[in-house]
Amino acid sequence: MTDQDGLTVGRTATLVGVSVKTLHHWDAVGLVRPSERTRSGYRVYSADDIARLHRVLVYRELGFPLSEIGRLLDDPTADAHAHLTRQRRELRERIEQLEHMVSAVDRMAAATRGGMQLTAEEQVEIFGSDWNPEWVDEAAERWGDTKQWAEYRERTTDLTPQDWQEAAAEHETLHADLTKARRAGVEPGSAEANALAERHRATLSRYFDCTHSMQVCLARKFVEEPGYTEYYDALAPGLATWLRDVIFANAITHGVNPETAVWE
Repeated sequence: MTDQDGLTVGRTATLVGVSVKTLHHWDAVGLVRPSERTRSGYRVYSADDIARLHRVLVYRELGFPLSEIGRLLDDPTADAHAHLTRQRRELRERIEQLEHMVSAVDRMAAATRGGMQLTAEEQVEIFGSDWNPEWVDEAAERWGDTKQWAEYRERTTDLTPQDWQEAAAEHETLHADLTKARRAGVEPGSAEANALAERHRATLSRYFDCTHSMQVCLARKFVEEPGYTEYYDALAPGLATWLRDVIFANAITHGVNPETAVWE
């Protein structure tokens, strides 16, 4: 219902965005009362009442209690500017507290998700331009529920950029030696190839306890998943298949059957 003299409770509630129950409560406590009546006898809100409602909403949004809002609106001696200044100071303090909480949550989330505490830029700088920072998130999504990922998270959480640089240098040296051996025709199962397989397993064991059986499971992916194949074959043609065969042959010498090996 509307009337040319004002707005009914229902229409006012819709206009200002509060419930009818809220308006009734504010009326009961004397905060905002509909000051006029229609010719039909309905209590309605005048334009001044609506303006007062909007002021109440602003103060309430700022966190003022209703009793203080009423005093600000009705007491001619009340210093609204001083109240707002104080409220602004309290809001800034609250914002700072929330920002500290957000930072703490971010640190906890990073520690829970994975151990690498490097920015995307630092990762590319350390691991090279062909490194994709999204691989860390993909690995967390793929293996995040495994015991090995928990080991990785524990062992890498406190690593510094210098630690990661040393690890990257170790990987680079290993890949260079693998590439050299592949091009030199080193045969899988030879003493030299087995030594390289053990070095490969040792680099993985920096992050989690990698058994020969688990290394075989990873080696299968070198030829089954295009991403792995492209990565290794970019170092040397056929390196992915050769490295798989090297790992398989070395595993056999340690009593592991590549055909039946499982992730432990």
